[in-house]
Amino acid sequence: MRNYTNKTPLVIALFAMLIAAPGTVWSQRPETAKSQDRIEREVRHELVMLPYYGVFDHLAFQVSGYTVTLTGQVTRPTLKSDAESVVRRIEGVERVNNQIEVLPLSPSDDRIRVAEYRSIYGSGGLERYGLLSIQSVHIIVKGGHVTLEGTVANAADRNIANIRANGVPGVFSVTNNLQLEKS
Repeated sequence: MRNYTNKTPLVIALFAMLIAAPGTVWSQRPETAKSQDRIEREVRHELVMLPYYGVFDHLAFQVSGYTVTLTGQVTRPTLKSDAESVVRRIEGVERVNNQIEVLPLSPSDDRIRVAEYRSIYGSGGLERYGLLSIQSVHIIVKGGHVTLEGTVANAADRNIANIRANGVPGVFSVTNNLQLEKS
């Protein structure tokens, strides 16, 4: 028969270490692609569901492990804080790095926004992108400079949006970041 009494202090010491430092063993979660994909889907859903997210705002994000970095431009400061708030509540998100830019107030930029909207969505060819509850072409205006963000079905629509955006009076430049939809 073996004598296990001399190993009892070792077992007690190991058990005590696990109890004393619970974060060192059980909190090390493996970063899996599955959990990161789930976080990405939930972040995308929460951002597009924000009540004041509109055609003159652009929100983007990047997920790295359990950290979400928010980027883009918004016309309302409350939209920036709302975006951070909804993302912070998503299960699995441990940190939110909010780099969303709040665009400055400008009557001139407001005039350009309305003119760009009418030019892009108001005439034949591109109006179908404005019929969705969340428009797929976002118009960002800062200091008279326009950036088009979002997705369109084909290269022709991308070029039409660029031509129409450049045709608005008072615009200094247009950056066309429109992407083609993946088929």
